[in-house]
Amino acid sequence: MEVIKTAIEGLIIIEPRVFKDARGYFFESFSQREFEEKVCPICFVQDNESMSSYGVMRGLHFQRPPYTQSKLLRCVKGAVLDVAVDIRKGSPTYGQHVAVELSEDNHRQFFVPKGFAHGFAVLSETAIFQYKCDEFYHPEADGGISILDENLGIDWRIPTEKAILSEKDTRHVCLKDFDSPFKDPL
Repeated sequence: MEVIKTAIEGLIIIEPRVFKDARGYFFESFSQREFEEKVCPICFVQDNESMSSYGVMRGLHFQRPPYTQSKLLRCVKGAVLDVAVDIRKGSPTYGQHVAVELSEDNHRQFFVPKGFAHGFAVLSETAIFQYKCDEFYHPEADGGISILDENLGIDWRIPTEKAILSEKDTRHVCLKDFDSPFKDPL
C-alpha cells in the first residue's frame, strides 16, 4: 500500500496495490501489520456500511470524548467525496479540511484520526460506503458540524437543490458557533 500525506497532519490517503488480470482484480483492503508500520498503531473494533443514492450528504460527524473515533473509510461501489474537518482547538489547521474522492475504481481509502469531523457526499447513482472505527459507537457522544457551513469552503460537487440530508444533519451548528471538546495534540 502507498501512503499519501495530505495538507493536514494525520489525515492520510491510502492507495492499495491492485493486481489486475483477465479475471478481474485482487488487493488487500486492510493489513493490520502494514497499517501500523506505515500509518499508526490502531485497534479497529467496529465496521460500518451504508448505502446511499446520488445527492445524499452525511455529516459532518464525530464522537465526543471519551468515545472519540479514528476511522478508515472506503467506497466499494460508486463514488463519494469524502471530507474531514479539523476541529481540534488550538490546532494550526483548525477549521481547515481535506477532501478526497473515494470510488470503486480508485480503491483509495482515507484515514481520519480523532479530532476531526467527517462527512461525505454521494457523486454516483448509488454508493456503498464502508468504514472501520477504533471505538464503538455511543449515541450519547454523537456530535456534528453543519455539512452546509459555507465558511468551511467545501465544494461538495452536489448542487444545493439536489442535496439530501437527514433531519439530524440539518440541525448541526456552524463551526463559528461550535465549542470543540478536542484539544490539539501537538
